[in-house]
Amino acid sequence: MPFYGWLLALSLAALTGNTIATVVYARTERNCSLSPPYLPSTAVNTTLQLQELRMQMLPLNISAYIIPSTDAHLSEYTAPRDARMAFMTGFTGSGGTAVVTQTRAVLWTDSRYWVQAERQMDCNWELERDVTASSVAEWLITHVPSNGKIGFDPFLFSLKMQKDYSVNLESSHRYMQSIPLNLVDKVWEERPPIPPDNITPLPDRVIQRSWQMKVQHIRSQMRSSPYEPTALLLSALEETAWLFNLRGKDIPYNPFFYSYTLVTMEEIWLFLHMDRVTEELKLYLNASCTGSLCVKIKNYDTVLDDIKSYVAQPDVKVWIGTEYTNYALYEIITPVDKLMTSSYSPVMITKAVKDETEQRILRDAHVRDAVAVIQLLMWLEKAVPGGKESELTASAYVNGCRSKQKDSRGPSFKPISASGPNAALAHYSPTEETNRRLTVDEMYLLDSGGQYLDGTTDITRTVHWGTPTAMEKEAFTRVLMGNIEISRTVFPPGTKGINMEMLGRRALWDVGLNYGHGTGHGVGNYFGVHEWPVGFQGNNIPFKVGMFTSIEPGYYKENDFGIRIEDVVMIVPASTKYGHNYMTFDTVSLVPYDRKLIDTALLSSVQLQWLNNYYEMIQRLVGPELDKQGLHEEKAWMLKNTEPFMEPGSSASICSSSLTLIALAVALLHSIV
Repeated sequence: MPFYGWLLALSLAALTGNTIATVVYARTERNCSLSPPYLPSTAVNTTLQLQELRMQMLPLNISAYIIPSTDAHLSEYTAPRDARMAFMTGFTGSGGTAVVTQTRAVLWTDSRYWVQAERQMDCNWELERDVTASSVAEWLITHVPSNGKIGFDPFLFSLKMQKDYSVNLESSHRYMQSIPLNLVDKVWEERPPIPPDNITPLPDRVIQRSWQMKVQHIRSQMRSSPYEPTALLLSALEETAWLFNLRGKDIPYNPFFYSYTLVTMEEIWLFLHMDRVTEELKLYLNASCTGSLCVKIKNYDTVLDDIKSYVAQPDVKVWIGTEYTNYALYEIITPVDKLMTSSYSPVMITKAVKDETEQRILRDAHVRDAVAVIQLLMWLEKAVPGGKESELTASAYVNGCRSKQKDSRGPSFKPISASGPNAALAHYSPTEETNRRLTVDEMYLLDSGGQYLDGTTDITRTVHWGTPTAMEKEAFTRVLMGNIEISRTVFPPGTKGINMEMLGRRALWDVGLNYGHGTGHGVGNYFGVHEWPVGFQGNNIPFKVGMFTSIEPGYYKENDFGIRIEDVVMIVPASTKYGHNYMTFDTVSLVPYDRKLIDTALLSSVQLQWLNNYYEMIQRLVGPELDKQGLHEEKAWMLKNTEPFMEPGSSASICSSSLTLIALAVALLHSIV
């Protein structure tokens, strides 16, 4: 920005009372076209790690090296020690792929993170605004010579990813080379260690099925399979945690621990880092016996050798879920007649449907979580006009409110606390450099959640403390309409979320608006905040009674504001006139929406009735909890913000009718007199 531009920005900032935030926002992205390049303070110098990685590549005779953003368990959220892409690029978004050659370094990521990448990467890196394997492959074909080799860590590749790259590359005579020892790890001298925390069982009060019951149920599914598997290999961290009713602290915000499991009809192998195996854990897992319900604890790092040994036996067949098994494990299960595949393992499918205890306690967790969010919203309503609160203080406040609730185990993810133009970045999280002051003149979006011993929560509310523009109000109302339309939908068995996803967008599409992220995801019981395979994406499974998912349409106007409304819902039976086994959604998030952003003239009478019913449910379920906690001011705030809405024109109609009756009465009295 030229000097006069800075003067203008400072002047405008002074007028709006947001000096620091406005100036920071004006120059937060790199500009590599300048000489010298402009780099914001958030950019990371990656020169040294690139030099060292390229040195590692030379003796292997590879022309390029691919660095995914995931870990060996194909997790969405990873531990700091698995943040290899972030270490190499400086970019900390949860999705992306990096490629390094001897002369180029390129990052691919999706639209959620384009601005973030421009803020965090230095000019060693180029940004490709795509995420598909075909896009990466096309680039590699252009920049890798014919017959060139492209290195990758097979532990970090899914089966689909490896296949997609190979199909695209081999036809052009470029070849993928599996390198099991990760090259980034070799140059990452200060790679974080594995956390020392112990692995702990869940208390009996939050579980209905013991781990032994779960193992027996999974074995019964193995026996009933016509493909006759002799073993089931579990690779996703949540699979082992669910099967054994265990939790850990290896992944920030996610109570998981590094592990693999192999279940056969006679044995159970659990692969863990041995230095964290306590005597209490051994006792819990029956590790000292040799029966079919005794767990043999093995070293995490020997999983490849042990699976190879099992597969080498005659008459064995290993069942894997292809969505979460890495290529390193897949390629050792040979020949092919020793392999059985399904998209998701029976553990993933079974845990998607909550049992009666899980349903009850997850609902309870959302009631307490609603108290924390109501505390935040009431506090912000009073504090923001003072001009001292910011995205970071609001984020800290809601985390503090949740920490005081029963069975709190911390946040379920880093809050997305975003004001004004920052909220236009769908997955923005504030830092000291980007932190923006909250004002009555801007929209504010908070997407946050909590981990509780009995459940995981995820809720988004968007508010405005001043006078919203007509555009802001209409956009918010249309997002709300999308949320309501999905929430009230009745659907038959076999329906997938993708079949109704467009209902969340239709009110926006009607006026030419849209959003660029998914519409919802599964939620667990003290588990991952994004729990597969439930949700509204194409590879999610059909809904069943007892599943939980979020519903979260939104709208984002670049450099201006962002809106998202997110609720967690449970799939429940629906009562219909003719059909049987139909289902619908029951909302379990219990926080009112900002009334001043709702244009009731846009809502249908059915949508308005749904909204009033929802508000009545908030009063009925959250009111007693607020009383129990002695939060009388918060209860008054909740009651005020859940008052029923009148249909547009109803008040006027009543007044007109009343005036007519009065006029008739006066006329009648006059005639009598």
